[in-house]
Parts: sequence; structure tokens; C-alpha cells
Amino acid sequence: MIQITLPDSSKRDYPQAVTVAEVAASIGTGLAKAALGGKVDGKLVDTSYLISQDSAVSIITAKDADGLELIRHSVAHLLAYAVKELFPEAQVTIGPVIENGFFYDFSYKRPFTPEDLVAIEKRMTELVAKDEPVTRRVLPRDEAVAHFKSMGEHYKAEIIASIPANEDVSLYREGAFEDLCRGPHVPSTGKLKFFKLMKVAGAYWRGDHRNEMLQRIYGTAWASKDELQQYLTMLEEADKRDHRKLGKELDLFHIDDHAPGLVFWHPKGWTVWQGVEQYMRKVYQDNGYQEVKGPQLLDKTLWEKTGHWDKYRDNMFTTESEKRDFALKPMNCPGHILIFKQGIKSYRDLPLRYGEFGQCHRNEPTGGLHGIMRVRGFTQDDGHIFCTEEQILKECVDYTTLLQKVYTDFGFKNIIYKVATRPDARIGSDESWDKAEAALIESLRASGCDFEISPGEGAFYGPKIEYTLKDAIGRQWQCGTIQVDFSMPERLDAEYVGEDGARHRPVMLHRAIVGSLERFIGILIEEHAGALPTWLAPEQVSLLTITDSQADYAKCVAKTLQNQGLRVNLDLRNEKITYKIREHALQKQPYILVVGDKEMAAGAVSVRARGNKDLGVMSIEAFSERIASDIAQKA
Repeated sequence: MIQITLPDSSKRDYPQAVTVAEVAASIGTGLAKAALGGKVDGKLVDTSYLISQDSAVSIITAKDADGLELIRHSVAHLLAYAVKELFPEAQVTIGPVIENGFFYDFSYKRPFTPEDLVAIEKRMTELVAKDEPVTRRVLPRDEAVAHFKSMGEHYKAEIIASIPANEDVSLYREGAFEDLCRGPHVPSTGKLKFFKLMKVAGAYWRGDHRNEMLQRIYGTAWASKDELQQYLTMLEEADKRDHRKLGKELDLFHIDDHAPGLVFWHPKGWTVWQGVEQYMRKVYQDNGYQEVKGPQLLDKTLWEKTGHWDKYRDNMFTTESEKRDFALKPMNCPGHILIFKQGIKSYRDLPLRYGEFGQCHRNEPTGGLHGIMRVRGFTQDDGHIFCTEEQILKECVDYTTLLQKVYTDFGFKNIIYKVATRPDARIGSDESWDKAEAALIESLRASGCDFEISPGEGAFYGPKIEYTLKDAIGRQWQCGTIQVDFSMPERLDAEYVGEDGARHRPVMLHRAIVGSLERFIGILIEEHAGALPTWLAPEQVSLLTITDSQADYAKCVAKTLQNQGLRVNLDLRNEKITYKIREHALQKQPYILVVGDKEMAAGAVSVRARGNKDLGVMSIEAFSERIASDIAQKA
């Protein structure tokens, strides 16, 4: 007798071994029809999985997160099936699930075209209509290698050959197509109805530039037609908000082939940068941080002591001088410890908070670069708090409160909190990790925040809280973080004198609120679709004349507003006023002021707010009060 425990704690008995599909059928025909897979004692399995002992079982449907994972994984195989049907000479390689979808890499004699994608997607739909069963079988490794070699699938054979000789491998078949896969998969192709192929890109085999360039087809798949349409609509909106396009249209910045992964800031873009930096500098000043500045080039031996050399050296830019090896800093923390170590520190000095707008460099692969969101040179609003163990909790609680205010000022109110715990590869004792993780979890509870646990996602030197923003179109951006580190002060011999007169190690809290300023500005551009709030807009007011006769008056108005600290663009060109209004509106400026003879006679301005809102004629004083209120409220 086999006893199955269901998620509601009810139990069902079966006289013999039973499949997940049979369990679903015994519960109800609706569930049997909806079943995509199952979880048996926490393990995700196919519906054909045979349960031979007492187990906890749940049936996975399209409503579950695991169900969506199964769908996307299976659609990746469906894509490969369709490609092999249409292009038999193509060789299949790997096809994993990624965020919001999947991809599959192919080796083929010519590039796939947009027309090819249309044909492939059409064939995938035809294969879905066949509702072919997806079945699993297991072969010894060497037999599987021979099997794929006989099919001409040399990439698959190479993958399998890298598996230990004594291991079996699983294969999944649907119709005429068979692929290597651990699984699980949906029970039949008919379960895969809502998908879309997105694009083709290049990808080196095994990620090595010395290998063949493969063709990577990206796609997305969802559990329902509505979810697919919502995602495609979001992508259309995201395309309109793309910071790279808006950066060019609004003349904010550019990326140049002479400096890949580095940003050339134009005057307007640098004004936005300064707005963010000066705001964060005020945050430092108002919250007990002392601003510091460390060098960008540090001796290799320092990075060896901290452990970064072993973990990050492939992403570090290095140089040599007078037979010494140096690296451009990829992060600021070791430099802050060196500053802390200058002079004797007492327990009375703690917590000691350092803040730096530290410029860092990381040798990101070319394929990973993305506008100003993913670059090789970036500046962080980086801070490090040196404190005692007893002070960790309060510092973390205070930091979360501060971060929430900053994000609100920038227009973000939806924050997701995650605690990333110890990874397998780490430094430090289990005892110190226990303390650090407990402090972070307790700090979020004390702050009244709901949070998730991300097992194994901590840094190699300590656990962290990750603060993720949700933007106007539902995308998530992980920006802020605070990390508890017992190890680096130990490795670099940082000390303070305790109340007992003895030497003690401080705890180091690594923290950043906006993270990379480049990336955060990119997020802001996309969040606001280029229409930055008045306090951040590179030009806050455009002042336009109708004819030349208002030029002197306009200059006086502009000077008055500039003396109030406003950023004013004065347009005295001899152009039609409708043309000038349209041109400045495209620059997404918060306010456009128009002056003609009537406004000049009244000592006033005609005011248009962004979005083509005509606010009528105002006195200079009334407009000044309005825009000052916008700026003060971060509106």
C-alpha cells in the first residue's frame, strides 16, 4: 500500500506504485487534464513519474510558478523540434529557461532570418496541434554518445561525453524529435499554446570566443493568452522607454566604439548625473556619513588578501609598473578598510560610516554590455559602516528606513525585499554567518517589511539584503543592498579599542542605495519615459518668444528664474511659435513659457506644462511658486 499526502494534508492510499498522472486522475478529471507535472517530496517530476513509496505529492498546473517553468522548458524543446523539421542540417546544442522565456542555440550554415522565425513559429503551432506525447527514456552515457553521433548531432554528443562514464542520461522524445534533457517536461505538446519567438542573436559555443559562433533564438512562453499579450505589450512599452534611444533623442549621453562599455556624458546628461549625485551627497551629510575618496589603482596583493583576486580576477583590469602588478578597483570596500586603519579607533567612534562616489571598473564581456545599464566603468554611491556586533541590527533598520525615503523621492514606492544567504563557496565561519543572517532577517522584521529568502545567493564574504524596485511597467530592478561582513576586517587586520581596553575586530556593513549611478539613471529614464521629474530634469523651463520684440523681456524673465536656481533654456530664434513649442515638447521639458506682446505688457508668461497642458497666463511670481513647489515635493 502506498500512502500519498496532498498539500492540504489529506491522505490517499493506493494498492501499488502509482504515477503522478494517476494521482491527479484520482483527485478529479479537471486536475488530470490540467496537470503538467508533479512534486514528489519536493522534487519536480514528470506526470509519468512512478511513486513507489509513501510520499508528499502536489500536482503542478499552469497556475503554479513551477508549471510556468515546465512550459518554458518544454517550448524550448518544441523550438528545436520545429527547427530540425524545417532545417534538417541544423545541429542543436543547448536550450535553457531564462527570465520570462527561453532560448536555444543552433549551428547552421547560414544566419536565420526574420522570415525563418515566422516559419519556425508556424511549425511550432502545427506541432502543438498534433498534441504528441512527450516521453522519457534513459541510456548509458556511451550509448547516448553513439546515438547522437549517429544522428549527426556532434554538439549533443560532446555534451554527453563530458558526463562521467558511469552515469546514465535521460532523453525526451516528442514525435520524430529526441533531445538530451534532465527534464521534467509537460506530458504532451498540446499543453504548449502561448508562445512567441522574439529574436536571433550570436553566441559562442560554451561561451568561449575561440569556438564557433552559434545562432541563439530567443522566445517567450506563458500559461495563458492574456499573460502572453500583457508581456508583449510591456515589451512594446519598454521599447518606447529604452534609455539608449531616449538618451540619443534627449541628447543626454552616448557610447562610443573608442571606449566600449564607458559613457560619454553630454551637458544635459551630466546635469541629471549631478542631480542624483548631489542628492545622494546630501543623504550622506544628513545621516552621519563622512565622504571619502580612494584611489582607483591598487596593488594586486591587496586583492589577494581580501579574496577578490580568486573570485573576480577575470573581471578585473590589470596593469604593471616597476615590476609590481596593479588592478583597477572593481569595488571600493578594501580602500575603505585602509582608511579606517589610519590611526587608532575606539568603540566610541563606532558606528563609523564612510561614503564614496567611487569609480569602479569591471571587464564585462562585450555581449553583456547594455547602454548605461551594464558598463565597464561605473560610479557607486558606495558606503561602508564599521560597527560592533551589537550595533548591526540598528544600523540595518536605520538603513532600510533611509533607503525607503530615497526611493520614494525618486518616484519608486514598490520595493521587494530579499535576504540572500550563504553560498557554498564562501569565507568565514558558520558561526559568523549565523549571526550575520539572523541580524539581517531580524532587521527586516523590525522594519515591518515582508521579505523572501534567496538561499545561497549571498556574497562570498557575507549575506545581504537585496532591495529591488518595481517600475511603472512592472519590471524589477535590483539596486540597493546591505551586506554583513565579518571576514574582510579580519583579512585586512582592522581593529578598534573596546571598552575593555582590548583590541577587537569591527563588523563591516557594505551598503549602496542607488548602486551604479549610470545604471540608476538609465532606470530613471525608462521609469519616467524620459520625462524626468522637475527637480531632476536637465532643463526645467523653456522660455520662448513669439517675435524679436519680446527678446529683452524674455532675457529678464530668464535671468530672474535662473537667479532662483532654475535651469532655463531661452529660445529667441526667429521661428514660428508652434514649431518652437513642438520642438521643446519633444525634449520632455516640465514647463514651456511663451511670451508675446500681451504677456510682456502684463509682466507675465503663458505657461504650458508637460503633456500639452495649457495652464494659462501667470505672473512670474505665481509661476515661481508653482515650480518651487514641484521641486520641493520631488513632483
